[in-house]
Amino acid sequence: MHHATILGKAIKSAMKLRGGGSALPGLVVEKIDPDYIKNILSTLPKGVVVVSGTNGKTTTTKMIVELLEGQGLKVFTNRTGSNFTRGVAAALLGEVDFHGRLAADIAVLELDEAHAVHFVKAIQPSYSLLLNVMRDQLDRFGEIDATAQLLKTVASATTKTVVVNREDPRLRNVASSLKDVDVAYFGLSDSLQSTFPTDDDMRTIAKSKNNSPNLPTLSVLESFDGKQAVFTLAGKKLQAPLKLEGIYNIYNAAAALGLVASIIPQYNPVKLAESLANVTPAFGRGEKIIVRGQPVDLVLVKNPAGFRLSLKSFPVSGISTMIAINDNYADGRDMSWLWDVDFDSLRPTGVAMLSGVRAYDMAVRLQYEEVEVSHVVPNLGQGLRQFLGQQPSAPKRIYCTYTAMLAIRRELAKMTNVEVIS
Repeated sequence: MHHATILGKAIKSAMKLRGGGSALPGLVVEKIDPDYIKNILSTLPKGVVVVSGTNGKTTTTKMIVELLEGQGLKVFTNRTGSNFTRGVAAALLGEVDFHGRLAADIAVLELDEAHAVHFVKAIQPSYSLLLNVMRDQLDRFGEIDATAQLLKTVASATTKTVVVNREDPRLRNVASSLKDVDVAYFGLSDSLQSTFPTDDDMRTIAKSKNNSPNLPTLSVLESFDGKQAVFTLAGKKLQAPLKLEGIYNIYNAAAALGLVASIIPQYNPVKLAESLANVTPAFGRGEKIIVRGQPVDLVLVKNPAGFRLSLKSFPVSGISTMIAINDNYADGRDMSWLWDVDFDSLRPTGVAMLSGVRAYDMAVRLQYEEVEVSHVVPNLGQGLRQFLGQQPSAPKRIYCTYTAMLAIRRELAKMTNVEVIS
């Protein structure tokens, strides 16, 4: 393990000098010592937490880390949002000493469903959090049920507690089929059910009413208005002002709270509310970047449910809007899901700029919705510069797919200080 650590650290330093952060050091370490991650993480007193699901992993993981740190724990996490095990190995190299020791009480790892399955074969998590199962990229055939199966594997490998979204029918099925695993739920009050449609709700005309049976629910989002959210956690009321933009992030806060209460049943509620009030979204999940004195909101969209909730989350008046749609592999090739999103909330203001590879597909979609579009510029750099130059004094919002977001952040970094995501 020492040899792997020293070589990995050397490669990591060399990569830094060249100005690149990557998972290469992690890949090398895994080749030299296939049990590298397992050997280090098995020493942590509170074990490993795996966060998985289709939507919201990055911000929820960030929230959990900050809530646990607020309770006095030292936390290791894969901060760059690299979902691969080699990303975890690369992150470990930055944190361990030369003897391969990690100064942490617990690890909180965001892993996408497919990688989580491989990870839990090697390392059994003490806790896992299953957020949701949504259609993400239509070109992954039969994806939604396959994803539920992958998450079932993750849940089955968990040794202490699995925290599950009570409002997701597929995850309820997963939870009810588990043997010898402690399950706790997070969920929504009855009044919020219709605000967060499941994937099935979106495919039917009639919205399903609350069909959550009476399950042991640890954490419930009761209500929120503007900047304040009210939760019930382990039967007690918890209230916090939130910096999180986007209603889906507030729902993820209920998930994070449920998990933290599972790990630390004797949590300090005052500190918990304090940590929650200070959490800001992870990159692209409703983050604000100031460009030439004006706020620019970046909002990541990658499936119908997420896009709908984003449009519901942000008021349109007085805001100039851009939508950037790419169809690279990481975005999903099939953009027909855009027809499952209601864009009528954009009708009053129209859209100032459409950009990205599939800008014209988006233009056709908005034409059907009678939303006026001012400009269509498929080249992202050009489109962004033109958009920022229009109405210089207006606050701006950009809805973008994953690779479009990375390109936009690179362009914005040339104009202002933007944290680089490797």
